[in-house]
Amino acid sequence: MAELQGKVALVTGGSRGIGRAIVSALSEADADVAFCYRQNADAAAAVCAEIREETGKNVFSIAADITNPEDRKRLVDEVRERLGAVDVLVNNAGTTDDGLAVRMTDAWERLLDLDLTAPFRLSQLVIPLMLKHSWGRIINIGSIASRVGLPGQVNYSAAKAGLEGMTRSLAQEYGKRGITVNTVNPGFIETDLTEAVDDFVRRYVTEHSSIGRYVTPEAIASTVRFLASNAAWALTGQTINVDGGLVKL
Repeated sequence: MAELQGKVALVTGGSRGIGRAIVSALSEADADVAFCYRQNADAAAAVCAEIREETGKNVFSIAADITNPEDRKRLVDEVRERLGAVDVLVNNAGTTDDGLAVRMTDAWERLLDLDLTAPFRLSQLVIPLMLKHSWGRIINIGSIASRVGLPGQVNYSAAKAGLEGMTRSLAQEYGKRGITVNTVNPGFIETDLTEAVDDFVRRYVTEHSSIGRYVTPEAIASTVRFLASNAAWALTGQTINVDGGLVKL
């Protein structure tokens, strides 16, 4: 299927986990895809080689610290020079930095810089490019932590809740100009961020989710692929929980 043929997609944090699955899914949809990574050049190169073999598409990786304003501008400019103006932005890069609220100092600013401010600033950079073609997709990767709140993750829960608010406002501002903005909230997924989850949480997920198991990165990626397509033209300002029915709101 070539539902994204001729479209340029930028995925932040595409060298592993959910990001890698999204890069693959968008490439399979025939988009021209670039992704950024922060440090592991070998992992990024491996992703490019693997996806080229899987899909026949060339994928570009670009080293960038998206919390740095100069790097953000360079990233968007480099994608534009190599592939063209960004049509699809997937704000996937993020992390956790846990701690009790009363003891949290710079972990608050550090996490919000990456998980909330960087997606907003990147959106600011690509929206003018999308407006020129009256078409665009901004897809934010959130978390069900925005809905349930987890102890020790006040910064993470706040950042992901902020993404949902940002999504709704941007959707209102630019919907009539052909740009849709949505958030996808993954549930518990076997990635680097969930390796340290204790047995109690694992049992809770399997016992209380509707499907009784963890969600895969590919399930998130297929949702992103749909939201990026023309078929999702009427979906905007929404938050979709792809969590196996764990959060039933």
